[in-house]
Amino acid sequence: GRGPVTWRRGHMTPRGAARPGPAMLSRLLREHQAKQSERREQQERRRREAIAAATSLTEALTDHLNVGVAQAYVNQRKLDHEVKTLQIQAAQFAKQTGQWINMVENFNQALKEIGDVENWARSIEMDMRTIATALEYVYKGQLQPSAS
Repeated sequence: GRGPVTWRRGHMTPRGAARPGPAMLSRLLREHQAKQSERREQQERRRREAIAAATSLTEALTDHLNVGVAQAYVNQRKLDHEVKTLQIQAAQFAKQTGQWINMVENFNQALKEIGDVENWARSIEMDMRTIATALEYVYKGQLQPSAS
């Protein structure tokens, strides 16, 4: 072993061991202050790194969101353009459909008139046959000698 231990002012020191002197206490104090200073610098460095990382993350998230917003804006403009084009085409189609309806109605009217002309021609033809038959009857009657 080390030899007997004695108690002095609340400290246990081996008998014959040198008590720390003022130079040693001063050195221990400087080392302690240096370690505390180093710890503070390390904490400050970590704090700055954390702030930089948080700032970087915030910027990255903002950029990502801005890209999404920009894409949504571009998509909205495309949709607006497509809607406008579709409205124009629908109006043109409605106008063309109206023209087709008028054309079909005119065609139906023309067919009706052709049917009327055909009926009129048949009526005239029947009248002409009646007249021809009457004339033929009269003509044949004139050829026969009268019985008077």
